[in-house]
Amino acid sequence: MSAPKFVKIVEVGPRDGLQNERRFVSTAQKLELIARLESAGCRAIEATAFVSPKWTPQMADHEAVMRGLQPREGVSYPVLTPNLKGFDAALAAGAKEVAIFAAASESFSQKNINCSIAESLARFAPLMQAARASDIRVRGYVSCVLGCPYQGDIAPRAVADVAKALLDMGCYEISLGDTIGLGVPTAVKKLIEVLQDIPMSALAGHFHDTYGMAVANVVAAWEMGVATFDSSVGGLGGCPYAKGASGNVATEDLVWLFGRMGVETGIDLEALVDCALWISEALGRAPASRVARAIAAKTSP
Repeated sequence: MSAPKFVKIVEVGPRDGLQNERRFVSTAQKLELIARLESAGCRAIEATAFVSPKWTPQMADHEAVMRGLQPREGVSYPVLTPNLKGFDAALAAGAKEVAIFAAASESFSQKNINCSIAESLARFAPLMQAARASDIRVRGYVSCVLGCPYQGDIAPRAVADVAKALLDMGCYEISLGDTIGLGVPTAVKKLIEVLQDIPMSALAGHFHDTYGMAVANVVAAWEMGVATFDSSVGGLGGCPYAKGASGNVATEDLVWLFGRMGVETGIDLEALVDCALWISEALGRAPASRVARAIAAKTSP
């Protein structure tokens, strides 16, 4: 199994990165963030989430964000839709791609969406039917693939079962989420070995950097043949339903990493770092990314 020569980055900053921020980010700022990411070369940008503003107030302007987008050719803008109501609203706002999410942990599923894993999958059936009827692409997320805040370690077979169910429903890609960052490279490789029923081209990695292992886990998954990774500009993000979960792996860290290894991403590192510095300043803090801080230190007067 050879490591890919090109890696696709799915930029999740505008949604997963901002959803847990306490400081309000205006619709105009979100749209500027997306535009800056486009200019840096990002070709898959998770734009927003059609979820209840009661639970995720930062995403309350989802319709305004979608209607304010100026789509560029060759760029996709998936949005999170946890149910049929969210899907219908996203479709009405012009979405062409959506994402749904399940968990590999029964406890997390109950805490997060108040139902079992089986019930959550059943709820997606009408959404998938509507997506097929409207020719909308659907991406699937699986949370807690390498550990759960309530159950601890998760059996790889449990992850495989949920991932296969989402694939069989019609999801074109399954993003494996290390929601609380407990993963280490050996566990990542073991998990991917168990996922042999799913084509490698349909797998993506989504790693959080809670214990500083996200980049190492990305490399482990890449060595196993995974060619798509979710990341967030400036290392923004965290899970509102998982205590202690820190940000996603930073996009600029991955672009720097793969660039040094001779692997193409199609993303301009300098423009991306400028974007990371801009959104971090807008949020009133320094970027979480080591690469952004290092490059900023070299270029500052």
